[in-house]
Amino acid sequence: MSTFAVSRSGFVDRANEWLQPARFKDYCPNGLQVEGRGEVCVLVSGVTASLALIEAAIDEGADTILVHHGLFWRGQDGSLTGWLRKRVAKLIENNINLMAYHLPLDAHEKYGNNAQLAIQLGLQTISTFGDQNLGHLGINIDPSTQDTFSSADLALRAFKSLGKEPLLIDPNPSRVLRRIAWCTGGAQSWFEDAIKAGADAFVTGEISEPQAHLARESGVAFLACGHHATERYGVRALGDALAQEFQISHRFIDIDNPA
Repeated sequence: MSTFAVSRSGFVDRANEWLQPARFKDYCPNGLQVEGRGEVCVLVSGVTASLALIEAAIDEGADTILVHHGLFWRGQDGSLTGWLRKRVAKLIENNINLMAYHLPLDAHEKYGNNAQLAIQLGLQTISTFGDQNLGHLGINIDPSTQDTFSSADLALRAFKSLGKEPLLIDPNPSRVLRRIAWCTGGAQSWFEDAIKAGADAFVTGEISEPQAHLARESGVAFLACGHHATERYGVRALGDALAQEFQISHRFIDIDNPA
């Protein structure tokens, strides 16, 4: 366990400085969502502020939890009941800070989910697209496969890297992929933007009914690789960076989610 500590305000300020949440139009509060101890010395990160993650963080002796999916979202009625009450009660009873970064974490050029997914899939960003430039367009960086790289190859690479078999829809599976677009999580509605950006394939977490037809009709491959699976890497990278910055303890805890 770390013997170093940093003030909560200094810790939150540094995370905000890196991620610049004020730049984004989001549908949740970014930054400190639940106030706990005044000092941070044991950090746990995870994808979602689930009860399972909170309980695991308590077992770890954490004073701060950092997540991508926090507790409060647009459309909630403000009632602290049911599952939300249980999660908040655990945090308050154990005096644990909860920090959450949604779109700012997706977008960060180094620690972001999209940047980190590119590392996992061996891709290099050449441009961004879509609302708030959250979508990435890039190329395969393995020179030995550039002239043969197909959607099946990309699906296999995703399976090996992410540990989840993707759903692949490709009407032209023998075609070489030259431009690959991606946006982690629930970005299936960005498929048309990816097509307009010139992509041969689009990688995201989920798929809805319309995208299957659009893939077949457009000739652009669609890979649904799992919402959770594609968003495990940003929060871990951010947690590692903050822990190194302040010389505190950090552990990423992966609560399995099949979605």
